[in-house]
This record gives sequence, structure tokens and C-alpha cells, in this order.
Amino acid sequence: MSTLLHRVKVFVYCMGCPQPKYLLLKRDHGIEACWGPLQGPIEHGEKLESAIRREVMESTGIAPPQELIDLRMPVRWVVGDEEVVEWHFGFRTDSERRISDLDPCWSEFRWEQFPAAYPSLELEPDRAAIMRLHTLLGAA
Repeated sequence: MSTLLHRVKVFVYCMGCPQPKYLLLKRDHGIEACWGPLQGPIEHGEKLESAIRREVMESTGIAPPQELIDLRMPVRWVVGDEEVVEWHFGFRTDSERRISDLDPCWSEFRWEQFPAAYPSLELEPDRAAIMRLHTLLGAA
């Protein structure tokens, strides 16, 4: 019997001049850490939007979103006896900001425009999600 887990992956962004900037985070996993969007579990009985708001607030202190964009590209994968479904979203904040409340599970963060953010992402579903978000924002 497998366990079904749901997670949100959230690209926090701000609309800069002339292009949007995306918040990239690195987990505190030493040499094996990679850059990616904010991510976290959806708790039992929690709605997607609530999970997104909670994860962004708990991990960065940023709240509320000016706009929340469902990228409509869930990813499903299986590892051992766990099946994971990841839901990708965009979360617009009012401005690029210094994050002083960074959750200890994250070791680093940076704001990047698309040309630097895209190649920094190691996972293909994350690259596809940021490409879709960038295109939806009309910045491509």
C-alpha cells in the first residue's frame, strides 16, 4: 500500500522593471542542495490556497499575495511506497524584499530575473513551471 502525499511548489515573484524577479531558495542539505521554488506539504484537510499562503508566510514572512496563479501543471511521481503530487503556483508579492524571517530549512535565497533563474533550477518540472509562469506574465 502506498502513501499519497500532496505538496505545493510556489514561485514567489515581484514585477520589476523591465522583467519580473523570482525568489529562489536552497534547502539546507549541504553540497547536495539545489535551487528551487518554495515548497511544502499540504496538511490533511487543507485547501491548496491555504497551504500556499501558510507555506509562504512560514518560510519567508511574505503575505498576502497580490495575485495567485495556478500554473495548472501538477506533477505526480512515485518513490518507494510514497506517491507524491506537486501543485505549482505563482505568488506575486509587492516588491523584492530582504527576507529576514527565512525558515531554518532554507540555507540561502536570492531574487533573479528569468535568464538567471531558469538555468539555476535543477529539476525539469520546476523549469517547466517557471517557463509557464514567465510566459503567463507576458514577460517572455
